Amino acid sequence: MTFSLHLSVLLWSLSFSTAQWCYQGQYSCNETCRAPSDWFTLFPKCGGDRQSPINIVTSKVQRDSALTALSFQGYHDTHNVTVENMGHSAHFALPPSVRISGGGLPDTYKAVQFHLHWGTDAGPGSEHTLDGERFPMELHIVHIKERYGSLEEAENDTSGIALLAFFFEESAEDNVYFNVVETALESVRYNGNSSSVAKLRLSDIIPATQELHGYYRYAGSMTTPGCDQAVVWTVFQRTIPVSRKQLVSVSRELVFWTGKPMADIFRPTQRLNGRSVLWSGAGPFLPSPLALWLCALAVSGGHWNRH
Repeated sequence: MTFSLHLSVLLWSLSFSTAQWCYQGQYSCNETCRAPSDWFTLFPKCGGDRQSPINIVTSKVQRDSALTALSFQGYHDTHNVTVENMGHSAHFALPPSVRISGGGLPDTYKAVQFHLHWGTDAGPGSEHTLDGERFPMELHIVHIKERYGSLEEAENDTSGIALLAFFFEESAEDNVYFNVVETALESVRYNGNSSSVAKLRLSDIIPATQELHGYYRYAGSMTTPGCDQAVVWTVFQRTIPVSRKQLVSVSRELVFWTGKPMADIFRPTQRLNGRSVLWSGAGPFLPSPLALWLCALAVSGGHWNRH
C-alpha cells in the first residue's frame, strides 16, 4: 500500500473516530458530526426498537387505572444548583433529595438533572408530539432509581430511569417563575460554561403537583446518544405557559460545541414498534390543538349546512 493511501485511510479513520453527534440544525455536508438519522452509526442503541421521543396518538392510548397520582418529594424545597452548557443542551444539576414515587412507577427515583428542548424563535421545538402537533418547548426532569449511584449505572436497567416531560405553550404574558431558568441560561452561553443558580424551586417551574394527575406513560429511551432503552416516560397533559418573548430568548441564548446558535435541539419522533402508550385517565382528557381545530371545523361545517 502506498504512503498516500496509508495517509488517506488514517485521516478517514481519525475523522470517523472523532466524529460527534449533532442535531439536524447543526449538520452540514462538510462536517464530521452525525445527524439524528445517522446516530446509530456511532451509537448502535440509537437504532433500537424502543426509542424516544414518540408521537402520542390520543385516540389510541389505553387507559390504565394503575397510573395514579405521583408523589413528589423535594419539589417544593429551594435548592442551590449548577447549570452547565453541555455543548448540545444545558443541564441543571439536581440534588438526590428531589424524588418521585407512585404513579405506577416500579421504584422510588431520585433526581439527577433537568434540561429543555426547543426550536427556533418560538417555533416548534418539543421532542414528543401530540397527534402530530409539536409544542414550542419541552422540559425533561431526569431521575434514576435510588439504589443507583449514577445515570450510567441506571442505564443498564430497562426501568432504571424515570423521565418526566412537560410541554410548554405560548402565553400572552411572561411566566415570572421561568425567569430564573432564562437568566441562568444567559450565563452559560458557550460549551463548558457553568454557573450557580440560587434558591431554585421546581414546583415554581412546573404546574401545581395536584394538577398533574393526567399523563401518558410508555417505555422508551434517552433521546440523546447513546439512546439507552432504560426509560419509564411520563408525559404530562398539563402544559407550562411561557411568553413568546421568553421562548425567543431561550432559543438565542446558547451556542453549540460547533459554535453555531443552539436552536432546534430536538430529536425526530421514533417508531412505536408495537409499544403501548398508557393514559392515567385522571382529570379531563385534553386533546391536542390539532384535534380541537378539527372539532371546531366540524362544528362550523355543520352550522353552515343548516343555512
